[in-house]
Amino acid sequence: MRTSRADGSVTRVCWSLLASAVLLVSLHPSAAQAARTVPSRALGRHAATLSVTVPSGTVNFGNVSRGATISASLGTVNVTDTRIGIPPWTATVTSTDFTTVATPTQTITKGNAAYWSGPVTAQSGTGNRVPGQPTANDRRSLATSVTAFNGRKISAISQSTSWAPTVVVTIPASAISGTYRATISHSVA
Repeated sequence: MRTSRADGSVTRVCWSLLASAVLLVSLHPSAAQAARTVPSRALGRHAATLSVTVPSGTVNFGNVSRGATISASLGTVNVTDTRIGIPPWTATVTSTDFTTVATPTQTITKGNAAYWSGPVTAQSGTGNRVPGQPTANDRRSLATSVTAFNGRKISAISQSTSWAPTVVVTIPASAISGTYRATISHSVA
């Protein structure tokens, strides 16, 4: 179940700390991405685009204890490039902080979350595809924007690249019990 969202963001993460935590994440394409999925050049009846699609809905990371680490797959992310020529593309991922649903709002910073793209899970068309983090040992903190994947067509044929990223969250020992939410957004340019 994949959906391109007009705002371009991919949201997925939710969790709660009772004596443990439940982590929920929502997935959406980023707002900037929505503008990029508009045809970049029309050829006859065919529109040339660069777009990202992500699973819709929320990922429930389940319950976790303070001081523990929890991980979950975000589902399949796909980049499709039908643009003219052989321009490169870069898919990036960002996250918001994890905040509680209840008041007063509690926060676990996005720096406690890490992302790893994993390898290509499906592809079509010719070209180069380079995962940002091919293994769990390569995961990167979501404190700042992370490059998820790079690619480049080597012919005018359309290219599609899919991967199934994983997010790992370390729960601080000082975290307050509750259900936490964050938004993880993918974009491509």
